[in-house]
Amino acid sequence: MSGGSVSTTYLELSQDDGTAHKFYEVTVDALVVTVRYGRIGASGQTQVTAFPSADKARAAAAKKVGEKVRKGYAPAVPGQRAPRAVTRRQVTSAPSTARAVAPVLWRFGTGSAAFGIHVDDEHCWVGNQAGDVYTLGHDGQVLARFNLPDGVKCLVADDFWIYAGCDDGKVYDLSSKLPFAAYDIAADVDIFWLDIHEGVLDVSDRDGKLTVIDHEDEHQWSRRSQGEHAWMVRADDRAVYHGHQRGVTAYAPDGGGELWHTPTRGGVLFGWQEDDTVYAGTAHRVVQRLSKASGAIEATYTCDSAVYACATSPGGRFVFAGDAASSVYCFDQDGTRLWKLGTGGGSALSMQYRDERLYLVTTDGSLVCVDASEAAISAAQQGTVPVARDVKLAEALPTYAPATTASAVTAVAQAPTGSIVVQCVQDSGRLRVHVVSEGYDSSWNVQFPRAIREPGARYVVDALHPAAGGFYRVRGDIRRLL
Repeated sequence: MSGGSVSTTYLELSQDDGTAHKFYEVTVDALVVTVRYGRIGASGQTQVTAFPSADKARAAAAKKVGEKVRKGYAPAVPGQRAPRAVTRRQVTSAPSTARAVAPVLWRFGTGSAAFGIHVDDEHCWVGNQAGDVYTLGHDGQVLARFNLPDGVKCLVADDFWIYAGCDDGKVYDLSSKLPFAAYDIAADVDIFWLDIHEGVLDVSDRDGKLTVIDHEDEHQWSRRSQGEHAWMVRADDRAVYHGHQRGVTAYAPDGGGELWHTPTRGGVLFGWQEDDTVYAGTAHRVVQRLSKASGAIEATYTCDSAVYACATSPGGRFVFAGDAASSVYCFDQDGTRLWKLGTGGGSALSMQYRDERLYLVTTDGSLVCVDASEAAISAAQQGTVPVARDVKLAEALPTYAPATTASAVTAVAQAPTGSIVVQCVQDSGRLRVHVVSEGYDSSWNVQFPRAIREPGARYVVDALHPAAGGFYRVRGDIRRLL
């Protein structure tokens, strides 16, 4: 460490085999020790701890540095080692061989290949490789835009909350106007896909590993499945379902014990779930339906090319698939193909069905809304389709970027009526957030953005919701209380 009132030690660990590429920085400023760590080239995660004396602060910092050095970290200069490249999904998209084109109602071009999609009661969400996430109404009107630091791999929902998995190694909460980094994935994890259930994050990666992280961004367990390139992860109360090159493996949510493993016909490229079943789209031109209870294959849905995406109508009444040849399919639940139609532009990389509409995000960067009603599909098979409306960006489109410091958060002098006050507190060496307002369990932690936590700081939130794991989740905007 250098001399003076403020001292900083910066370490890096980078291995040629790709298993680690991360940094660890410790700064001592009088009584306060600030630790920053994460993927090399990223801003990383920050922890701030206050100590009763300067001597104890220096001793704690020295201990942290020593632990990392013993694990192989070495002194380095920030910025000299380049960030490790993340995996961009390489996909091909051939022209469709279908004799008719799907009845596309509207199409929105995002400008870059799009992987992320979520459709709820109010909005359609699309995220692309350029780091843009757009929200649209069901009529196609563009409502807002989020700018994230790197490409968006996927969008997932957990009840009200919407999360974006980003190539900078973070998972962003997009549920309020100002996006926040809710989770900072380990620096050596190359995210392929993720799911969130009751605030617990499940991450599948390039190496076929499944990593589980809790609401406080703390590692719970990880397992390496039999195959690499894990593009599927789905979770519920009973298990985490992990799809990879060798099939689908189910793990117990508590501890990660293997429940079952089922080889699939080809490596898994996408996954979907219903209450009692999971669906795996594979490189060998099929979607296979597996029982959640046993892993048994219950039905197979055969396409004409590798399956990049799949989805179902509620309860699995209809099964939809998108292939590498720019076609979309619909099957009855028993596997009977009902129709095959061209997308009119690009292969679907993700999809979701809602209220007789099929929403696709494609290789050409479009969010496409298809009329999947029986009447519209029948007309399309006969060659009659609507004229697709090309959606344009509004000139004054609201645009939001992530908050990276407490100063980026709007400040208020007093808590508005009906709002809830929370406070950052030191708890066993960690900076936690607890509820100050009456009517809540003050011993529970609040899931809260790490980037804006400061010792003693108070914040106002619109609402808090209890989660099954014994913690609170924030709903609505976050403002700093002066």
